[in-house]
Amino acid sequence: MINRRRSAVGLLSVLAALNMLGAPPAVADEPTAKEPPKVELVLDDSGSMRTADIDGRSRISVAQQAFDEVVDALPEQTQLGIRVLGSTYPGEDKTVGCRDTQQISPVGPVDKTEAKTAIATLRPTGWTPIGLALRAAAKDVGTGDTTRRIVLITDGEDDCAPPDPCDVARELAAQGTHLVVDTLGLTLDDKVRRQLTCIASATGGTYTAVQHQNQLTGRLNQLVNRANDTYQDTPSQVSGADGCANAPILAPGVYADRERFAEHRWYRVPVRPGQELRASVSISLDRTLNPDYGVLLRATAGDGRELVRGTDAGSGRTDVVSTGLRWSDTEATPSPSPSASGPGASGTSGADVVCLVVSNSFSAPAGVQTTPGMPLELTVDVVDSSAAPHGPDLGRGWALLALLTVVGLLAGLVTGWLARWRIAVWKEN
Repeated sequence: MINRRRSAVGLLSVLAALNMLGAPPAVADEPTAKEPPKVELVLDDSGSMRTADIDGRSRISVAQQAFDEVVDALPEQTQLGIRVLGSTYPGEDKTVGCRDTQQISPVGPVDKTEAKTAIATLRPTGWTPIGLALRAAAKDVGTGDTTRRIVLITDGEDDCAPPDPCDVARELAAQGTHLVVDTLGLTLDDKVRRQLTCIASATGGTYTAVQHQNQLTGRLNQLVNRANDTYQDTPSQVSGADGCANAPILAPGVYADRERFAEHRWYRVPVRPGQELRASVSISLDRTLNPDYGVLLRATAGDGRELVRGTDAGSGRTDVVSTGLRWSDTEATPSPSPSASGPGASGTSGADVVCLVVSNSFSAPAGVQTTPGMPLELTVDVVDSSAAPHGPDLGRGWALLALLTVVGLLAGLVTGWLARWRIAVWKEN
């Protein structure tokens, strides 16, 4: 008995000592938090931004108002930076003017008062070194596993090349730094449009021509919010085919592509017996379209039979149209599909290859460019399918059903007897 008491006292002493030492350190394999989304706005502050042709106001004043509203509406977790170009040197020395780019607000949690004050003091001044500014902005947002976004707002083409901004965009894309550059043009000049389209296309971004204040503010907010929505998964670049036979084979993941107007774009996904395919597609509406457009996602067998088509999955956003589908082989396997070969084809032995096709009904008003194609994001997942019930199964509800049946029968008999009694009484009277 005494030994038991001593053992208990000893155990309590050890526990007390551990408690005094504090909680053990966290284990090393605890999941780490994802880094926040990072966006930098790059604003052209060159001399041409004094031009007053947007709703009767100067281009710079329209841009300043749009920046203020974007800063006010910034999602809490998004880290935002602001860089300007052509903002400080008013002289004619091109060598000096083409080095004129500064970051006026670093990428990070935003002090809204400071950011808006810095924006308000901008005055259109000098040259337009877009290529140099893009290269500096890429350093501002840094590198990492998640996608960074740069949004370039300008009213002119680069007048300082080299470096050529298109070459800079290709250079950044080739580095594999998960960097997307979206461009906004404050003029309809054809040379500016071609250059901004080239920059956006090289990095998987979008180009938008802006003609009104509310259009600029709305588009900026959409792009910043898009960074917040999609930064956790960096899409892999893929190129869909014009038919199933030569389509790329996709493993579960997120993929980026571009689709031309009224095009059918094909992909293939291996699905084993007992698995369920889940897929969704979103297309960014980066230019003006005619009304009554849509996007369709279908899964087909190798012989062309349609297995299922996507249902509308709209999110309420006006800058993106989406759809999705689910399919599992519950009755019969699809017909053998074309031979799997090429990148991603490994590991498909014993699986049926389901064909995914993305179609659209886009058309554009006269004057709107239809190339390059619209930015497309395709999400693919393959999971174990859930067994479908063979029929209703009440389980313990049978007893309740039997009780309700008996109660209903007795209630019917009593009601009938009372009705007869009332009729008999009525006849006697």
